[in-house]
Amino acid sequence: MEDDKIKARIGSNIAERRKRAGLTQAGLAERLNYSDKAVSKWERGESVPDVLTMMQLAELFGVRVDDLLQDPALSGSLSEEETNKPLASKRVIQALSTTLVWFVALFFFVVISSFGIPSSWVAFFYAIPANAIVLLCLRSAWHKYSWNKVLISVIVWGSLASIYVSLRVFLDANVWKVFLLGIPGQVAISLWFRMFQSKEERSEETDGE
Repeated sequence: MEDDKIKARIGSNIAERRKRAGLTQAGLAERLNYSDKAVSKWERGESVPDVLTMMQLAELFGVRVDDLLQDPALSGSLSEEETNKPLASKRVIQALSTTLVWFVALFFFVVISSFGIPSSWVAFFYAIPANAIVLLCLRSAWHKYSWNKVLISVIVWGSLASIYVSLRVFLDANVWKVFLLGIPGQVAISLWFRMFQSKEERSEETDGE
């Protein structure tokens, strides 16, 4: 009975914090790389997140893990601004990182073009996969996996596009077949993330039984 009360308490806190953050169950599930069914089970008190997921939830909502375990009637109310502050800070960091990557690309463009080297604009193509790599590293460090599939795809296709443009411009080689390498790469990416999501869903179903 006590376990049921704890599950209900945690579920109530997750639901309340999610609503304060302006997220739907599907939106929260996407940020955590879980299914919306798993989030629904948490909020109904049928199961509870594991320790690492609780830490992700606390970081996402801008609270301590203890706050998710407290009685909702006793937990202090946070303003919407306080709740969204951690998310806003991370968005700023991502924006600054993106700006830095493109600044470096612009720097190389200016330097290379100053020496009269033609086609210096190719540097901007390399900024595309580089930007995706930086964002992927940041979001993975923050345990934000919702955009990883897209970012990895951008890295693959952006890298292939950079190679193609470089060979086309500097060697006058029409190596369009290089893009064929991206097809098995994209299939592998899709299968990998599908397998990962399936494991999470099976784990949640087992916990709920």
